[in-house]
Amino acid sequence: PAFGLFIFTIARDPLRIIILIAGAFFWLVSLLLSSLIWFIAVKASDPQNEQLQKGLLIFGVMFSVLLQEAFRFLYYKLLRKAIEGLVALSEDGCSPISIQQMAYVAGVGFGLMSGAFSMINLLADALGPGTVGIHGDSQLYFLTSAFMTMVLIFLHTFWGILFFHGCEHRRWWEIAAVVVMHLTVSGLSFCNPLYVGSLVPSYLLMAAVAAWAYLLSGGSAQNLRRFLLCKC
Repeated sequence: PAFGLFIFTIARDPLRIIILIAGAFFWLVSLLLSSLIWFIAVKASDPQNEQLQKGLLIFGVMFSVLLQEAFRFLYYKLLRKAIEGLVALSEDGCSPISIQQMAYVAGVGFGLMSGAFSMINLLADALGPGTVGIHGDSQLYFLTSAFMTMVLIFLHTFWGILFFHGCEHRRWWEIAAVVVMHLTVSGLSFCNPLYVGSLVPSYLLMAAVAAWAYLLSGGSAQNLRRFLLCKC
């Protein structure tokens, strides 16, 4: 379903594809920088100290989230400049794409790249050695990981809409809310292998954020009802 966002809403528009690829690149750069910082911290520390290594892992996750949101802000500033350029070049003085559409496409770009890397790590674990659950652990690792990947893709999409809206209208509390939610969802991953403790709150949060993003995008309960009933 998550990759269907690209097929049905982005694939037919070359400009949206460019924005999506650029958004994916920004997320990739943020991951590269955060991974580099974490790698240096691990190499400079005592590998025998388990408590310290766990603390560095938590630090790496939190730092990665903050860096992703910083790059989301940089990408917003870049797209804002791009809109001004498109308006200056257009004959009618209008941009061919709105900031709301840019926010959605940029969010999908962040989400798809995040999901792609999650799946790569998952497939790497699937190569072995060993069998999932052989020592009494949960055998639902791959299934829950797939569901977690999907919710992160959707959350990045909705976060993109909220973040851009906050930047556009200078509602800094919306930006702060996105950062807090991102930190919360990433922190929930430390509940594993208690997968219920991470999946259920993440999906509940996704439903709330989806409704919030829908309303900010100009949606209404009447429009949603007409869509569900397939009425024009």
